[in-house]
Amino acid sequence: MDDFLRVNFWEMILRASCTFFVLLILARLLGKKQLSQLTYFNYVTGITIGSIAADIVGNSETPFFNGLISLVWWVILTIFIGYIGLKSSKARVLFDGQPTILIKEGKILKKALQRTHLNLDDLSMMLRKKDVFSLQEVHYAILEPDGQFSVLKKELKQTVTKEDMNIPTSTFTYLPSEIISDGKIVKKNLIELNLTEKWVHDELKKHGIQTIQEVFYAEIQKDGSLFINK
Repeated sequence: MDDFLRVNFWEMILRASCTFFVLLILARLLGKKQLSQLTYFNYVTGITIGSIAADIVGNSETPFFNGLISLVWWVILTIFIGYIGLKSSKARVLFDGQPTILIKEGKILKKALQRTHLNLDDLSMMLRKKDVFSLQEVHYAILEPDGQFSVLKKELKQTVTKEDMNIPTSTFTYLPSEIISDGKIVKKNLIELNLTEKWVHDELKKHGIQTIQEVFYAEIQKDGSLFINK
């Protein structure tokens, strides 16, 4: 009972703090692909990293530096495998897998379903999530390496576009972007859009606004106009 109640408070605080910052740095090194878990490999790697970090923080019997070395080495291996995947298409297929066609030209591929361990109910459910309620609407259906489902409908079932209807469209002068946030100019976005702070002040004056601090949020629209929320 005494062993159960005995907690080295400062040791656990130090272990948790160090692991937190190391994990933060490693997450930045791994990049957005790992964080989004695009593939099964990324998914398993993410779980393992979290498990090692949790063991370092919560298990005082695990030597801290031993656990830290394991965590860092696992991340290095992940980055190395990712680099190999960038350089070799064959390695990329081996590590990440490849898309599997489940429906081809309107026909269900039974062998593909068996390889992916899916049944017809699973297929119907995934189609419904894509707002497809009849197999007759589907031209191609593909299971992506990350488990997501992509559907190409038959031409007669596809959504009509403005191009199909010959409807005139306006061109994008700017990508809609945040210009002012909480009374401060977002300079990074101004640089990307090749705009100046003087331009922002001039536009605000057109709306009867004299200072940036009066604006809580402002966004440039695709036609160059500003959406302003004071």
